[in-house]
Amino acid sequence: MNFKDYIRVIPDFPQPGIVFKDITTLLKNGPAYQAAIDSLKEKVSGMQIDLVAGPEARGFVIGAPLALSLGVGFVPIRKSGKLPGETVEASYDLEYGKDRLAMHKDAIEPGQKVLIADDLLATGGTIASTINLIRQLGGDIVGAAFLIELGYLNGREKLQGIDVVSLMTY
Repeated sequence: MNFKDYIRVIPDFPQPGIVFKDITTLLKNGPAYQAAIDSLKEKVSGMQIDLVAGPEARGFVIGAPLALSLGVGFVPIRKSGKLPGETVEASYDLEYGKDRLAMHKDAIEPGQKVLIADDLLATGGTIASTINLIRQLGGDIVGAAFLIELGYLNGREKLQGIDVVSLMTY
């Protein structure tokens, strides 16, 4: 299946110069969404995974079904101030701004093997922050899985030593 056929490209969103890759057109197509999750599962099947962690918000729609498919738990990583329990936090740069992520302190046990899942790898800022949070809690990152990788933004360079898989590259 050519997953790019299900991605809508929107120029100048959320600001001029950004070419946004909209995954909602893939998500609304049940067979394409299922095939994408199945393809990601196949790509990570050789990894030993205890948990899948996904950053808000589109990391939830990729990470949670992937975790279910793998038979493991899911850890949501949220924007600062959105989680009710005690958290660890980390700042990061976006392609078009800055933000802060948080994770519950009890989300990951030391030594647990964690796969990071998200819709898009762009500059790598969100995922670098996610890695920071997981490592603060002693998690072992076994890989990172993405629907889309924007190769021209070199985000993979921030993920040195981590096995990265992507279904589509632009």
